[in-house]
Amino acid sequence: MRHQVVIIGAGPAGLMLGRLLEIAGVDAVILEQRSPEYVLGRIRAGVLEQGSVDLLRRVGAGGRMDAEGHLHAGASFEFDGDALRIDFAELVGRQVMVYGQTEVTRDLMALRQAPTIYGAEDVALHDFGGAAPYVTYRKDGVEQRIDCDFIAGCDGFHGVSRASVPAGAITEFQRVYPFGWLGVLVDQPPAADELVYAHHARGFALCSQRSPSRSRYYVQVGADEKLADWSDDRFWDELRARLSPKVAAAVQTGAAIEKSIAPLRSFVAEPLRFGRLFLAGDAAHIVPPTGAKGLNLAMSDVEMLGDALIEALVERSDAGIDAYSSRVLRRIWKAERFSWWMTNLLHVFPDGGDFGRRIQRAEFDYLAGSRAAQQSLAENYTGAF
Repeated sequence: MRHQVVIIGAGPAGLMLGRLLEIAGVDAVILEQRSPEYVLGRIRAGVLEQGSVDLLRRVGAGGRMDAEGHLHAGASFEFDGDALRIDFAELVGRQVMVYGQTEVTRDLMALRQAPTIYGAEDVALHDFGGAAPYVTYRKDGVEQRIDCDFIAGCDGFHGVSRASVPAGAITEFQRVYPFGWLGVLVDQPPAADELVYAHHARGFALCSQRSPSRSRYYVQVGADEKLADWSDDRFWDELRARLSPKVAAAVQTGAAIEKSIAPLRSFVAEPLRFGRLFLAGDAAHIVPPTGAKGLNLAMSDVEMLGDALIEALVERSDAGIDAYSSRVLRRIWKAERFSWWMTNLLHVFPDGGDFGRRIQRAEFDYLAGSRAAQQSLAENYTGAF
């Protein structure tokens, strides 16, 4: 069979790219290794920048988000119990939308009319350095081949797309952090109307939310921690110990409906174009979740990639695809910087010592006393790169 574009991965990046191409009349198929149920079962954050909100509305996927999502005009930051609210709306005139990544995925799935092939095994990318790339895969025990003009790798950090690039053609930049986030999802109202980021001598904590009746909480844990060692009671005790008394008292506990430990890393691959193969989303970069940039970067990537592919296939111009890698990497590195800064401010580092914590305290105090610093945080958090 033949399609103009083969998209590898049916997460939000691949689905959004597919939607953009579908609207433009470009023939694109999506290949996904997992089942739809598995894809929708992945619990991820959901703080959407204005650009992501606008993009979802543009492609017709904003109706449920606008009805069920929650606009946040700011966020709170704590350091050893001292609280500071950053008012995004007042400082930079923008807000963020809290709407879960799972729901974004669900909405994009529901819109898709073009084919998505789930359960595609042994996906392999071929001849993308030449003029006639193709992709092979196995479905229900039968080998299949798709010829195409372009391949879009939206299959995540561990996917086949980036792994298919010859080692000498790609450079990878990475920092692995010496801790992870233990997250708990619970059917209880949030402890606060907006997100609360907390630095404490015991480690970082975050109070987040999915809806007025569902909350997501996180605590920093060591990189070698085991999930089995964390009972629900231990988690709630540790979370409240790291929050200011007011917020801790508002935490409503319950049985975890999902509990997991996620490692933290910063990662960027360069370049992001290899002939007729393009990388986007987590296949191209990873940010620590502290800055709420992962999903938003993926949306920005595929918006740029979609425009470039439409220009190449409909308008017969290579200007967009030629500029894609350098253009998207400029935004990626700015988001990486902000996520790194937030992570360094809010977490306790094993080798930081007393000096490190004093520097963090000074950074927090500077933020609390400087409108310019608060504007910078608000600008970065809401996505003005």
